Amino acid sequence: MNALHVIMLAQTLAPEAGQKQSLIDASLNWLHSHLTFSWLIVQIIQYAPKLLYAIAVFMIGKWLARAVTGALIRGARKAKVDETLLGFLNNLIYMLLFTLVCVAAVQALGVDTTGLTAVLAATGFAIGFALQRSLGNLAAGVMLVFFKPFRVGDVVEIESLTGTVVEIQICNTILLTLDNVRIIVPNSKMTDGTIKNYSAEPQRRIDLVVGCGYNDDLKAVKKVLQDLLTEDARVLTDPEPIVAVSELGDSSVNFVVRPWVSSHEYWAVRFDLTERIKLTFDECGFTIPFPSQDLFVHRPDAADQSATILKAA
Repeated sequence: MNALHVIMLAQTLAPEAGQKQSLIDASLNWLHSHLTFSWLIVQIIQYAPKLLYAIAVFMIGKWLARAVTGALIRGARKAKVDETLLGFLNNLIYMLLFTLVCVAAVQALGVDTTGLTAVLAATGFAIGFALQRSLGNLAAGVMLVFFKPFRVGDVVEIESLTGTVVEIQICNTILLTLDNVRIIVPNSKMTDGTIKNYSAEPQRRIDLVVGCGYNDDLKAVKKVLQDLLTEDARVLTDPEPIVAVSELGDSSVNFVVRPWVSSHEYWAVRFDLTERIKLTFDECGFTIPFPSQDLFVHRPDAADQSATILKAA
């Protein structure tokens, strides 16, 4: 760029710089003429009551928001609501109330909050639409904590998943399977599906089917099964255990063995009882038949072939 170009550029920018300087000078003159002590006194007298009223609304509203939130959380804690949910509810309730307090304080200044309310509503709708799946899990988590279909430590089955509940979070439930695998299940699936809670009741019934041969003494087999249940101290007497012939199968006579036990001893008793039934049957000579088939081969031409072979010899 040569000197001629610099001079032309300076001449081009000079009017704009002059206009900016004129605008600044005009603004300073207006402030100097209007921003006087008397004007300031008039503005204070006019707006001070509204400002003090807005400050009072804000301070009292903030105090009330904390008080109401604290009262709700104390009531929820007395109802034995999960502490994880309490922390979340504490923040959520306080933020909602604090937002209402801020809107009321702005309205106390004389500002029209209709547009602000519409903006907040639109923002909330947009956030809710974007996070609808997460909010669904959140709502399901709140339902799980309040209605308590299961608790931490319960053994549950949901959608073919069986495990012990380790933790109930806001959006997920953590299960630990019998083979020690940690599974994270969204809370919406926990509430949408059928939940089987194996720990909800203090007692459970063991259902076994035991077969014996048709040549065995049914009365003796039944007595052996009843004695095995009586000898186990973990088997409850009330309700009374059941030993009965359920069906005459294709290859065996089937008994149902149904003892009642404490829920936490279910698997231990089931495994022990199954083993002792097999060992006792072996000692008593009872048979436990397994499915079998007899195959007969009929060959009408076998005699003719034998005769042909003998004649040839």
